[in-house]
Amino acid sequence: MNFYSKSCPKAEQIVLDYATKHISNAPSLAAPLLRMHFHDCFGCDASVMINSTANNTAEKATAPNLTLRGFSFIDGLKTLLEKECPGVVSCADILALAARDSVVHIGGPNWQVPTGRRDGRISNSTEALNAIPPPTSNITTLRTLFGNVGLDLKDLVLLSGTYVHKFNP
Repeated sequence: MNFYSKSCPKAEQIVLDYATKHISNAPSLAAPLLRMHFHDCFGCDASVMINSTANNTAEKATAPNLTLRGFSFIDGLKTLLEKECPGVVSCADILALAARDSVVHIGGPNWQVPTGRRDGRISNSTEALNAIPPPTSNITTLRTLFGNVGLDLKDLVLLSGTYVHKFNP
């Protein structure tokens, strides 16, 4: 907690202020940000933010992630934080804080976000295909995959509900 208290003391407030301002205008973006964080946190290194190259198809361009939204929101936050504290705040932490603050802003639950994650430098489509539960997974597979990243049955239900609600309001 408070990893940036000395190196970038305004970081969490900048994320909160940005989320408050933008989610007020587009509350439907909170669920996609949570979903992006969920997809990223099968590694929690912001590798979902990395673009493909000529020689590599990145996670962002892989089937489970093709419908993710909110990349420009995170990019806007990264720009603000780079102005305040160049090279300090990781995209992984920005994504985690933004997801939390956006959900809280629309009346969802609040949770503590441990900070200090490091950004991945590699993004490979195979990792996304192997780690993110496919929509055809049964409950046994889902519980195993969620458990592999420290999530329990309650997390599975809550995150699945966010996904279902987004596509079936």
